[in-house]
Amino acid sequence: MGNFKIFIVEDDPWYGELLKYHLSLNADFEVVLFTSPILFLDQLYRKPDLITIDYNMPEMNGDKLFDHIKSFNNTIPVIVISGQNDIGIALNIIKQGAVEYIIKDDHTKDVLWNSVNRILENAVLKQTVEDLKVQLETKFDFEKSIIGSSASLKKSFQLIEKAIKSNINVSITGETGTGKEVVAKAIHYNSARSKRPFIAVNMAAIPRELVESELWL
Repeated sequence: MGNFKIFIVEDDPWYGELLKYHLSLNADFEVVLFTSPILFLDQLYRKPDLITIDYNMPEMNGDKLFDHIKSFNNTIPVIVISGQNDIGIALNIIKQGAVEYIIKDDHTKDVLWNSVNRILENAVLKQTVEDLKVQLETKFDFEKSIIGSSASLKKSFQLIEKAIKSNINVSITGETGTGKEVVAKAIHYNSARSKRPFIAVNMAAIPRELVESELWL
């Protein structure tokens, strides 16, 4: 993924530098400190992977700053750090979409460290899943994975294209080893349903009288 870019918004320069130093101990973190929320908003185009914001700042309070961030990109995880031990404020901003509300105390930097690493792990996992999806879509491009140029195979390609664009149930039949699962994957990974899981079913394990109820209902 490259360096994980973290923006810290904290109007207390000393405290901000403390958080920046602590997070910068991880060489994979690129940490940038902003002591002004206005200057921070001007730099959002740099697309941080994670933002931490102080809730109480004279220029702009946490609610308003959080709204600006979400209006720019509502997928960026935001951690709120506050000196206010107010459960109502914490619950409200969590409901708005903040991933965590951390109280400023002796344990803040350690709690923040754990939260950031957990968010990074989730980001890496999501990226891995997306990469695998792309690989599967490429791997099961039927014009590359199903090799041949006979008239019957070209007709099969036409039927696959038709199935890809349709929401109807499709039955694929053929002798063992003729590539039924390859065709099924080609249809799935090239259709509008490609982001959903492909589930292979062992038909031999399903009694004949239960096939219809298991597959179509």
